[in-house]
Amino acid sequence: MMDNLRQTLGSFAMVALLFIGFIFLYHWSFSSFSTQLLLSHNEPLCQQQSNMSTYVNESYGDGLDKALAKASIRNNKTVIIAMVNKAYVEQDVNGDTITMFDLFLSSFWLGEGTRSLIDNLLIVAVDQTAYDRCQFLRLNCYKLETDGVDFEGEKIYMSQDFINMMWRRTSFLLEVLKHGYNFIFTDTDVMWLRNPFKKLSKNETEDLQISTDSYLNDPWSEKHQINTGFYFARSNNKTISLFEIWNGMKDNSTGKKEQDVLLDLIGGGIIGHLGLNVRFLDTLYFSGFCQDSKDFREVTTVHANCCRSIAAKVADLKAVLHDWKQFRRLDLEVNSTININWTSHQWCLRSW
Repeated sequence: MMDNLRQTLGSFAMVALLFIGFIFLYHWSFSSFSTQLLLSHNEPLCQQQSNMSTYVNESYGDGLDKALAKASIRNNKTVIIAMVNKAYVEQDVNGDTITMFDLFLSSFWLGEGTRSLIDNLLIVAVDQTAYDRCQFLRLNCYKLETDGVDFEGEKIYMSQDFINMMWRRTSFLLEVLKHGYNFIFTDTDVMWLRNPFKKLSKNETEDLQISTDSYLNDPWSEKHQINTGFYFARSNNKTISLFEIWNGMKDNSTGKKEQDVLLDLIGGGIIGHLGLNVRFLDTLYFSGFCQDSKDFREVTTVHANCCRSIAAKVADLKAVLHDWKQFRRLDLEVNSTININWTSHQWCLRSW
């Protein structure tokens, strides 16, 4: 009888201890949760946003997918891509703090119908300084890692470092196509004065639309001197094949930049071989220093091509934005009959 009583009391005590332990754990967990909640409310707003941003970004998948998805939200899997390094975000011209990157972003502010396109702009940084600058400006940023390669300083036109960086760019853009995204690639020495989507063909059978140094009055002529500083590519099997063939030639093209190799491929009949539909863009709309647009009312982009150094480009692009602002002011005056001409690109002419 006593043994049964002891067993009963022992079982009761065990249950009681478990119950008390449960109550303790419950109160401890609730207190801990409440403390964390209180701390989160006392966090600076920027820290709360950072935590939220981390959570949202992780839901996209890998880093490139996240960056592309964020930049293309309003543009139906079409993104605008620009690549920068330290020289473009920190370059100093005779004590002037205006950089190439500053001018590039200013053109989106000053252009007609271009401000909202910032949301679709993905800045691809090839070094830490460029990435930090992009993050500071709260743009859509992607850090492009390249093991064992330094892309930080200025890469003089046609130097080996310049050529290597151009090929790295082509390799990256191939990955963008493989991820299923259409893109406009733009150099940061291209001023966006109007929304280019309004001048680019909306015909989805056109696989590639690419700028030219000098327009030959025929959008289909394969004799154009192309410029890979600005072009639009649709993601499909044909463009992916083109980029794979193109990028695959980098190790057998000593002394040639990627643009030269693509020009050779076009001359060799790659367009017909792959069944590509390629439009060559008119400099009336997509102009550059090689051939100025003849009409301020039609010009969409201005590229500092035919120019060797960043310093020269910055100086002459500042003049382009000055000319554009002067045109916009006069254009608002209904009775204005003054014709505006582009300022001569003297710095770029001397850069050679």
